[in-house]
Amino acid sequence: MNRNKHRIVVKVGTSTLTRGQSGINFRAMDRLTRVLADLKNSGHEIILVTSGAIGAGVVKLRLKERPSDLRHKQAVAAVGQCELMHLYDKFFGDYGTSVGQILLTRDDVDRPAVRQNLIATFNTLLQLGTIPVVNENDSVCVEEIESEHKIFGDNDTLSAVVAELVSADLLVLLSDIDGLYDSDPHKNPDANLISVVEHIDEDIIALAGGVGSAMGTGGMVTKLEAAKITGAAGIDMVITNGAFPESLYTLATGGQIGTLFRGQSSK
Repeated sequence: MNRNKHRIVVKVGTSTLTRGQSGINFRAMDRLTRVLADLKNSGHEIILVTSGAIGAGVVKLRLKERPSDLRHKQAVAAVGQCELMHLYDKFFGDYGTSVGQILLTRDDVDRPAVRQNLIATFNTLLQLGTIPVVNENDSVCVEEIESEHKIFGDNDTLSAVVAELVSADLLVLLSDIDGLYDSDPHKNPDANLISVVEHIDEDIIALAGGVGSAMGTGGMVTKLEAAKITGAAGIDMVITNGAFPESLYTLATGGQIGTLFRGQSSK
């Protein structure tokens, strides 16, 4: 990347937002919201796609584990989404930034009239200086939380769809790993980080592992699916470690960190 990114979609995963079953990682949320608010104040337009509704609900309800049946998943997500937005409103508010909640299902994006209304809503929120906070509507949507029939894929694909929807300049996936490696870094200490991916071919797909953390459901496979969407739309996408949200400053000004999946029509 060699140019400033004005409109940036940032996706944060459950593993970054929580401390497993122990609770919300308040320090991580504070650091992330501070950086995003600061980027907004410096002239960037920021959209946050957040996972973590079920994870936050598990903690809020003091459950011993993530529920497995659909009705409990949806009920826990309803509780967790309230908790997430309460925290985002508080943390962003501490840095003088307002937020607006947008909950999506695939039908919202696929129906032309609703799609245009969504675009108008995003643009208006950004014009008002607000950071839209986006999540899948887990309380009514079956597909995203049922692993056998995922539509958005743990919000990785959702964030790519949102990036395409709003004509973003950059999508950043904050993960629990630094980027895409040529082998599993948890098993191979000599694994090398791949800095730039120009095209997603069979060799790149073969590097993707399985699912993510116990509290989340995503993995590198869904991130590559997201990269296909952004790539086709000419949008750069970066995977980087959510433990270091300050890296967003580098990315916002066109610097390189993590793994860059170059948009097909980007210069």
